[in-house]
Amino acid sequence: MNLSHSSEPDPAEVYDTQFVPALFAQWGPRVVEAAAIAPGQHVLDVGCGTGVLACAAAERAGVDGSVEGLDANAQMLAVARRKPCRVQWHHGRAEAMPFESERFDAVVSQFALMFFESKPTAIAEMLRVLRPRGRLAVAVWDSLERAPGYYALTELLRQLFGAEIATALQAPFTLGETRDLKRLFSDAGAVEVQVQTQPGSVCFASIDAVVSTEHACIWTLGGLLDEQQFKLLRERAHSALRPFVQSDGSVRFECPAHIVTATKA
Repeated sequence: MNLSHSSEPDPAEVYDTQFVPALFAQWGPRVVEAAAIAPGQHVLDVGCGTGVLACAAAERAGVDGSVEGLDANAQMLAVARRKPCRVQWHHGRAEAMPFESERFDAVVSQFALMFFESKPTAIAEMLRVLRPRGRLAVAVWDSLERAPGYYALTELLRQLFGAEIATALQAPFTLGETRDLKRLFSDAGAVEVQVQTQPGSVCFASIDAVVSTEHACIWTLGGLLDEQQFKLLRERAHSALRPFVQSDGSVRFECPAHIVTATKA
């Protein structure tokens, strides 16, 4: 989607400069470890975004290996292509990957599965392109109730603007139930499915940074609220998020995630 004014922030740049260090950067090495990526392996990152996980995988695969990243959003890929890591970037959907079967030793994905149009189809595609006995590692967020800062912000959105707007912040947490998550992968044909819950945290520089980041990103609240609504949200957020403010003014709270690992029969 093209922005109407060049002075407006690029949502993909906001994602990479704000959301990645606040939420996502800590998980790349963990998913790589869960996938047991070894030097010389061929790896695919599905829903790669701006490349944080793919770049971590490239470090582990080394010069004798290869990493490819796939994402349906061209803006995200434009930012990823500027990263100084050895990754081949591809534009495409997780439900219809442009790769031949049994191409990769490992397939990884972090915090993208929740947004795929068809989760079973996407998982089946991950398995299709994975070699026999290849390793699959996928990270998704735990339930919203275990991310107290986002839970508080979601409840504030519900109070101010109604349930439909609040859903925008609930969407990333829809795969938090581990039993259902494990069944989702098993039903798609994965074997040796395991779900490990790991602690994580969110840290923004300030309450204003939390709201401003959401404002600039059209994939979250930026596509739903107008300027007056954001002004009201910013005012009320100082009360709702006060329990998570640190002595230096930063906002920090726990945000655990599940890492699903599986193999292809």
